[in-house]
Amino acid sequence: MKGTVLVTAVGSFSAAAVIDACKKEGYRVAGCDIYPAEWIAASLETDCFFRAPYATDAERYLGFLENVCAENQVDYLLPLTDVEIDVIDRWRGRARALGVTLCMSGAAAIGLCRDKQTLAQFLAPLGICPVIPGRSLSRVLAEAESAGFESLTYPLVLKPCRGRSSQGLRVVENVRQMRRACEDLTEEADRYLVQPRIPGSVVTVDVVRDAGHGRTVCLPRRELLRTFNGAGTSVYVFRDPLLESQCAALAEALDIRGCVNFEFIEKTETERYLLECNPRFSGGVAFSRMAGYDMVKNHLRCFAGGEIEPAGEIKNQYLVKRYTEFCTKIED
Repeated sequence: MKGTVLVTAVGSFSAAAVIDACKKEGYRVAGCDIYPAEWIAASLETDCFFRAPYATDAERYLGFLENVCAENQVDYLLPLTDVEIDVIDRWRGRARALGVTLCMSGAAAIGLCRDKQTLAQFLAPLGICPVIPGRSLSRVLAEAESAGFESLTYPLVLKPCRGRSSQGLRVVENVRQMRRACEDLTEEADRYLVQPRIPGSVVTVDVVRDAGHGRTVCLPRRELLRTFNGAGTSVYVFRDPLLESQCAALAEALDIRGCVNFEFIEKTETERYLLECNPRFSGGVAFSRMAGYDMVKNHLRCFAGGEIEPAGEIKNQYLVKRYTEFCTKIED
């Protein structure tokens, strides 16, 4: 046994693939989630399960993590959602004291990735790839006092700078809708970003970077069908040397450690705009594994002192996700 890994949010899209990869690598897997075990199929695959408080209640959540890690001799912590990463990012010192390795990028990289406006401002001068331009809603409101909303070019997208899973996102088609959105969001204007809406499909690129050994592996997929909150259920995995080299350069510029995912809006196959970097596994990370590269296994290697594998030959292919029913508990 290589040690114990605590996987958070085991009810999330990526959890089953993460737990399976950890166990195949010889780790004992502890899992947690805000819902009870019998509500979550992936809890059946863990060696032990704990019900967690909401990460938005940071004090309670971090206290919970401390107790679970100390009592179960946790060696590695793998957070699977943005809100958990935001909180755990502030827990680095205590994690070190407990001997727990946080399997996520450093604080500077997390700070850039979790703020879409800051990320765009950081990357735009580097010229690695086109980045969707954006301005804060507060600035747009200030300019509208003199120029009016009629001066804007529609359609526009309004989204939280530190949003997750499309929560809070609004598409604004005209002046009337913009006025209404601004009325609703006046108190949150500093926390919202305004961007042009670029038509196209979403391309997600799973990226794992081994900073210590100087290797980065990237695997793109075009998302053909997605859930409402942005998880791909039908995808086309493909190789693209230019896109992969851009993602490798982005990962180096941001000093990414381990696995993250970059999302692009693809207007044409030669015109793509960076949308965001999620500093965690993508919901569809299992697709990369099915295609021939295990991102989770290699993510663990980045933090356990190993060297990640080269990508090898991966063919273009269509992959789909289906849902299966499980019985998690039978009561007398």
